Amino acid sequence: MAQKFYVVWVGRETGVFTSWDHTKKLVDKYPKARYKSFKTREEAESAYSSGVKSAKSRNSGKAVFAKKSETSAVIKPELSDFDVNIYCDGACDPNPGRAGSGVAVYSGNYLTELWYGLYNPQGTNNSAELNALYQALLIAKENVGKGKTVQVLSDSKYSINCISVWAFNWKKKGWMRKEKGDIKNLEVIQASHELYLSIKDTMTLSHVKGHAGIEGNELADRMSVLAVDREDTDFCRYSEALDIGAILALRAG
Repeated sequence: MAQKFYVVWVGRETGVFTSWDHTKKLVDKYPKARYKSFKTREEAESAYSSGVKSAKSRNSGKAVFAKKSETSAVIKPELSDFDVNIYCDGACDPNPGRAGSGVAVYSGNYLTELWYGLYNPQGTNNSAELNALYQALLIAKENVGKGKTVQVLSDSKYSINCISVWAFNWKKKGWMRKEKGDIKNLEVIQASHELYLSIKDTMTLSHVKGHAGIEGNELADRMSVLAVDREDTDFCRYSEALDIGAILALRAG
């Protein structure tokens, strides 16, 4: 049998390998593993160096993926040009009721940190989303200060609009909204808006569709629900193993 060479772009370890048994261990049940076999080492090394996006184009726009994890049908987000991508989400059960916030941080397209907490027994979905966005902006500012390119992603259009659109007019009017009454969640909106102003020219704030199988968003969701389940009032770094499949198997919001 002719020797084959296996490229792993996304897996427990990446690179070019000659053993299928070893390669299988690297990609089996790894969420959205990306790999492909080649007939020659030269082709494999060229494909690996070009990256997974080039591999997609050589396969009629379709990447070669591992089978979906048995614990989750979530897909990994497209590779990003940003150094750091920070997903944030909030949960409330019921709404209003027990609320919590979560954040997932990706560096170089790899999950590096998870955060959860800010439990409020009398919160709302909007307050949880805003709290999560504020924490994401704090992490963004820290990374911007290190010279990194950063994107913050939230599935809450309300939160994004509060701090990056509506806040400018509210601020001009002395943080009043006479025609519709007081501004809800004003304290966290003010803090988030000022933080946003300090870094808005050096980072990107984006909306991401919620509950659409985007890994970072789903992980942030699981962290926000974990905050509710554990009733953590502090904002805590998740200290357990970053086993994506196991985390995605946790209760969703």
